[in-house]
Amino acid sequence: MEDILRPIYQERASQTNTSGIVIMEKRDKKSPITDTFDTILLIIVKEADNPIFIKHYTYEDKKAAMHIVTEARLREWLLLGTNRKVVDWLLNGRAVFDRNEFIDQLRQELKDFPFYGRKIKMGIEYAKLIRRYMDGKAFFESRHFLDAYNHVVHSLHHLARLAVIENGFHPEVTVWNQVRQIEPEIYKLYEELVNSEESLEKRLELLFLASEFLIHSRMEVGSSHLVSIMEERESWSFQDLHLHEELGYYSVDLAVMIEFLLEKGKVYTQPVETKGKGIYHRHYYV
Repeated sequence: MEDILRPIYQERASQTNTSGIVIMEKRDKKSPITDTFDTILLIIVKEADNPIFIKHYTYEDKKAAMHIVTEARLREWLLLGTNRKVVDWLLNGRAVFDRNEFIDQLRQELKDFPFYGRKIKMGIEYAKLIRRYMDGKAFFESRHFLDAYNHVVHSLHHLARLAVIENGFHPEVTVWNQVRQIEPEIYKLYEELVNSEESLEKRLELLFLASEFLIHSRMEVGSSHLVSIMEERESWSFQDLHLHEELGYYSVDLAVMIEFLLEKGKVYTQPVETKGKGIYHRHYYV
């Protein structure tokens, strides 16, 4: 398939806007890494009108997908973990074009996984974990057990990803395979939720108790990024926090995380007077 795609990627390689090109071949029939395609052609460009451009090809009984992605969007994916397959493509694919060692440097960054990058990712995962846990608990207390189950499964995924990142690794598509080796305690929780013969209500009840402990035990590492930013000022309005470049990645989970940390005594509130009598702005500080 590469011979068929070569004229396509050689044309892209001749353009000064192209930073690097990686080819990822399908490993086996069951692998989800290439989205069922036989070959993935990942082309990274400096700039483009659309940050993502995808085109599909077919040749005889083979199929391929070309993904053209801007450097900015690629780095956003790597930071937020919203496209885990790309990490696999970059690390395990074959670089067929590499302007100024762009791919090599990117791979080295991924392998080194600098602590500050991990800190942001851990904060984002922790915020998502809290959101899912609290929503699941609310459904559980309202006796909506299937909805609660859905949120608990997602919360365990975020807990698993947080544990993998904390240990200095990038969460892969097969994250539970990683967790089984790195944090068997979390893996066992997931197994109990899915495979236990207890009633759904009983399984959820036990999971909420265990999750509460694990969430609390990871509060320091999970809130480290948010706290370090909040230490830059004496106090913050929520809007100021929301508009901060790095905290914007927390999106809708930021408010829930702030409230959780308030409850745990990690963040504090400060009333600030408004023009209305008896009404105060609610500011936050650490």
